[in-house]
Amino acid sequence: MEKPCTLVVHFDKGSPSMANEIKAELESGDGPTKADAMRRAISLLLNGESLPHLFITVVRYVQSCDDHAVQKLLLIYLETVEKRDAATGKILPEMILICQNLRNNLQSPNEYIRGVTLRFLCRLTEPELLEPLVPSILANLEHRHQFVRRHALSAISAIYQLPQGDQLIPDAPELVERALASEQDAAARRNAFLMLLASAQERAVAYLLTNADRVAEWPDLLQMAAVDLIRKVCRSKGRVDKGRYIKIIISLLSAPSPAVVYECAGALVSLSSAPTAVRAAANTYCQLLSSQSDNNVKLIILDRLHELRTSHREVMVDVVMDVLRALGSPNVDVRKKVLDLVLDLLTPRNVEEVVLYLKKEVVKTQAAEVEKGGEYRQMLVQAIHACAKKYPEVAASVVHLLMDFLGDPNVAAAYDVVLFVREIIETNPKLRVSIIQRLIDTFSQIRASRVCNCALWILAEYSLSLSEVESAISTIKQSLGDLPFFTVSEEGESTDSNKQTQPVVNSVTVSSRRPAVLADGTYATQSAATETAISAPAAALGSLASSQNLRSLILSGDFFLAASVACNLTKLVLRLEEVQPSKVEVNKASTGALLIMVSILELGQSSYLPHPIDNDSFDRIVLCVRFLCNPGDDVKKVWLQSCRQSFINMLAEKQFRETEEMKTKAQISHAQPDDLIDFYHLKSRKGMSQLELEDAVQDDLKAATGQFTKDADDNNKLNRILQLTGFSDPVYAEAFVTVHHYDIVLDVTVINRTKETLQNLCLELATMGDLKLVDRPQNYTLAPESSKQIRANIKVSSTETGVIFGNIVYETSNVMERSVVVLNDIHIDIMDYISPATCADVAFRNMWAEFEWENKVAVNTVIQDEKEFLDHIIKSTNMKCLTPPSALDGECGFLAANLYAKSVFGEDALVNISIEKQADGKLSGYIRIRSKTQGIALSLGDKITLKQKGGSS
Repeated sequence: MEKPCTLVVHFDKGSPSMANEIKAELESGDGPTKADAMRRAISLLLNGESLPHLFITVVRYVQSCDDHAVQKLLLIYLETVEKRDAATGKILPEMILICQNLRNNLQSPNEYIRGVTLRFLCRLTEPELLEPLVPSILANLEHRHQFVRRHALSAISAIYQLPQGDQLIPDAPELVERALASEQDAAARRNAFLMLLASAQERAVAYLLTNADRVAEWPDLLQMAAVDLIRKVCRSKGRVDKGRYIKIIISLLSAPSPAVVYECAGALVSLSSAPTAVRAAANTYCQLLSSQSDNNVKLIILDRLHELRTSHREVMVDVVMDVLRALGSPNVDVRKKVLDLVLDLLTPRNVEEVVLYLKKEVVKTQAAEVEKGGEYRQMLVQAIHACAKKYPEVAASVVHLLMDFLGDPNVAAAYDVVLFVREIIETNPKLRVSIIQRLIDTFSQIRASRVCNCALWILAEYSLSLSEVESAISTIKQSLGDLPFFTVSEEGESTDSNKQTQPVVNSVTVSSRRPAVLADGTYATQSAATETAISAPAAALGSLASSQNLRSLILSGDFFLAASVACNLTKLVLRLEEVQPSKVEVNKASTGALLIMVSILELGQSSYLPHPIDNDSFDRIVLCVRFLCNPGDDVKKVWLQSCRQSFINMLAEKQFRETEEMKTKAQISHAQPDDLIDFYHLKSRKGMSQLELEDAVQDDLKAATGQFTKDADDNNKLNRILQLTGFSDPVYAEAFVTVHHYDIVLDVTVINRTKETLQNLCLELATMGDLKLVDRPQNYTLAPESSKQIRANIKVSSTETGVIFGNIVYETSNVMERSVVVLNDIHIDIMDYISPATCADVAFRNMWAEFEWENKVAVNTVIQDEKEFLDHIIKSTNMKCLTPPSALDGECGFLAANLYAKSVFGEDALVNISIEKQADGKLSGYIRIRSKTQGIALSLGDKITLKQKGGSS
């Protein structure tokens, strides 16, 4: 829009009113009729209609109306109507007609009329209209009603801030200061204080320091204004007298208003780095976290605590238990942020307390009334897992409690538990015996196939003694039930009633043929996209006994689990052979295992189930049968040692990667070897409090290390300068682009290359994509060969690639027409919005299956090495490779890897690279991008297409 607008009203364009109809209703109607006509006139004006002949009618017939609604609409009309001549820029002569009416309103016996008129004057910018009204405005400062005084102060503030405001009311600060001293109304005092803050800062500071002891008793509106003043003063004055202001903020931390307390905590952290001040702010945030019920407020406070953790971790460690209390919130997002924050604050001193609290929360999730109990339990298990990895000594206190949840109906939570158990049993040898015994006792409660797979592997790998091996074999046999799995008569019945039984089986195995990405990045077709806990099959498939969970899962068609049972039984028989002196018992166990495997093969090849056994599972079971019939020492070594060694190597590599990441973070040094050591006990105190002393020490240290003058990297700045016009254009322009989350700031330097004065020079910008120009830059006059800095603010709402384009328009004295210089387009790069992030393989695959937007980019590059191409894509897209380096080792001509990043808007970006080296040495394949929103998938695809060739583009 060309004109600034202070009012937005919905307008139905389907039924426009005619100016003549409005004019007739204004001339002859009563109060309600005139009000309706005024509303329609305002709507037309706001939507671009001029209505030039209506103004005189309004002056004649509306000004004299006593209806308060009509008078309010009259002021809105005057606010909306054009008051200046478009050609000359001078005030329209007829506008003088409204001055007398406004003066009468300002002297009206009715407080409402006075107040709304004063509020209208806050938005009036014409000095010619305001000048005759100034005495009446000032007279309202002494009105008996606070509504009038409140708006009189606002009007004086708005007028004084106009370009000629100091000429209209030259003594405004003095008058407002006098009014502030005698005023009792909270809103009026705030308006007066804000006027002094904006226009006469010294007077506002003097008032604040004079009443420093009484600030805690001020109304919350005034306290908020005082905090704003302190922030502004301390930034402008640097460190002078900062202690006096910090004392005021400390006193406001106990204010009854949560908004004031929150602002004070933020101001305290920004003004002081003293440990005492930071600790006070952290405690304040924690109190707000527990006292506020709004989840949005909790999330904002947790963000502030995260920021504090980044710069003052040693202080935040002391409040970790206070933060944990926020887990009482039923909101999942709040709980997740709390757990993330707490895990970053773990130390040897507090880890036991934290784990004990998390254990209590896990027990609470068993209650049926807990909202989203399964999801919350999964988060708690993952948090305890992280604690145990960082501090293994706490694992013993939690592992047995968590094993009670192996049969959790929430499959994801149960799977996290069994993964935790698998890692703990390897890293804590002392817990091995108790974990195996507990797993044998609870195995029959497991209801999910994935959990059964992992539990079977643990039993087969870590059952070492004779009693453990025999108990493990017995438990598996008991879970499988009596053999065979079906009889011939049942097979015949199943064949006859196949149509009836098939839906029952399908209800257990969801056969949605969706492609899934595996851990190595390759694709596979999965027959069960979403796994749930097993439910009781029909009678034809056998009832689910509490101890026959494996039988029920295999009868539901899960032959991958059946192959896993065969492999782990083979391992257990081999272990039994090592620890059992009696060959008879070993042969007996081997024969029992062979019988189970043959029964599974018979079931898989029968017509008893609607789906036959898959080839992979068939081959694995047959391999186990052959090995048990003809065992060999070399193969036995593979079964009993190599599998465990692979797992140990995986854990070691995982630990190494985490250690490297921690080292990278730790490289940001907080102190240098030659830093000044300040003995603040030897420092002159001069009556300073402990807080002021600490703050002075911190400021001295910052001054010595240059943190006060620290600026962004100059080379980075130069890279962000974009040339907008050519060197031969009469006006040269270049822009420095700053991207900060949701805001883009363009600092445009405009240089007049001519010998003439350029008048009404304006930078006109437009945007494409999810970008929005906040305000339209004003017109400027540019002297010959001079320059001007113009700033434009743009809001961003998504990561979709946006384009800013526009031109510079100006006038010269000897050319009547306006001249236009077209600017180069500015492309906003998606790389400014995404940053590398990590997530678990399971979470990656779940998101890959859920996200509906996919962009498939064919590989087209001159790079001939697979790893070099992967590194180039990672560098170009600013993403993190989730595939471990060991999985990328070797030369096989193929490479598959997963990349992950998050945007500042919380969007996830998933990339899968699958490439193959051709016979001619060139790379072929595809790069697939998936996201929840279309914008990030398309933008990332365009970026990869542009960058993948490996050139400098």
